[in-house]
Amino acid sequence: MIFSRNFGNYKFFIRARSFILLMEILKSFFSDLKLWICNFIIAYIPSHGVRLFYYKYVMKFKIGKNASIHLGCRFNTSGLFSMGANSTINQYCHMDNRGGIYIGSNVSISAQVSIVTADHDFEDEMCVARKDEVVIEDYVFIGYGAKIFKNVKMHYGSVLGGASLLTKDTLPYGIYYGVPAKFKKERRKDLKHTSMYKRLFH
Repeated sequence: MIFSRNFGNYKFFIRARSFILLMEILKSFFSDLKLWICNFIIAYIPSHGVRLFYYKYVMKFKIGKNASIHLGCRFNTSGLFSMGANSTINQYCHMDNRGGIYIGSNVSISAQVSIVTADHDFEDEMCVARKDEVVIEDYVFIGYGAKIFKNVKMHYGSVLGGASLLTKDTLPYGIYYGVPAKFKKERRKDLKHTSMYKRLFH
C-alpha cells in the first residue's frame, strides 16, 4: 500500500515536471516567434500604423506621440525599450535592447545606427554575458552608421557624428565624432526644433 502511494506520487511528480518543461519550451518558442515576426515581417510593412501597433501591443515598447520607427529596424527582445514624443529612428537600425534602450523626446537617430547593450566578458573563464542600458536624452542627434555601446548616456542636446563609435557618456550639447568618439565642441543651446519625421512608405 505504501509502495503504491509512493509510486503514484512519483508519477504525479514526473507529469508535473514534464508539464512545466513543456510550458517553458512553448514560452521560448512563442517568444522567439514574436521576435522573428517583428524583425522579418513587421519591420518591412510600409505602414507606420501597423508597425507601431505591433511594437506597442505585442513587443510592449513604450512609444510617444508622433514618434516613428522606420523600415527595416531590428530588435533583440520584447520590452526594455522606450522613446519619447517626436523622436525618429530611421531605416535599418539595430536596437539591441537586451540591457534596455531609453530614448527621450525630439531625438533623431539616422539610418543604420547600432545601439548595443550586451556583450561578453572575455576575461571570464565562462565568457559570461553582460548587459547594461543606454540612455539617450532629449534633442540628441546621432549620425548615419554610428555605434553606441552599453552603459552609455547621451546627455541633453548632444551630437554623435556619422560612423563614430561611442563608449563613454557625452556632455550636454557636446558634439562628438571619431573612433572612439571624442568631444570636439559645443552646439547652440536654444534648441526648439522637432525631430518628427514621417514619410508615406518609410
